[in-house]
Amino acid sequence: MSSAVRQQKVAKLIQKELGDIFLRDKHRMGSVFITATEVRMSSDLSVAKVYISVLLEADKKSALDKITHHKSEIRKSLGDRIRNQVRIVPELIFVLDEAEERARRLDALIEGLHIPKEK
Repeated sequence: MSSAVRQQKVAKLIQKELGDIFLRDKHRMGSVFITATEVRMSSDLSVAKVYISVLLEADKKSALDKITHHKSEIRKSLGDRIRNQVRIVPELIFVLDEAEERARRLDALIEGLHIPKEK
């Protein structure tokens, strides 16, 4: 199995399991709806960069702070779930996913364009 395929498989596995962990442990995160939108693995599978999305705009920074604060507990829960599929549980780096915000800005720019109609 090539390295890139293995990275993608492990990333999808981690994304799925983190989604379940965030759903199950809402009380720890302050009842905020958090989604793991993407996971990118390092080439040696030791680091997972997790992009998260938060439902409410005002809760983004505080949700990221709470997740970062509970990172070791989240990694332990993840390790309990995936220990039979991976050799090591990767270090988790959480980042806010800004794709939705960028899409809104682009939509606003496109709406603001005044394109004359062709004759």
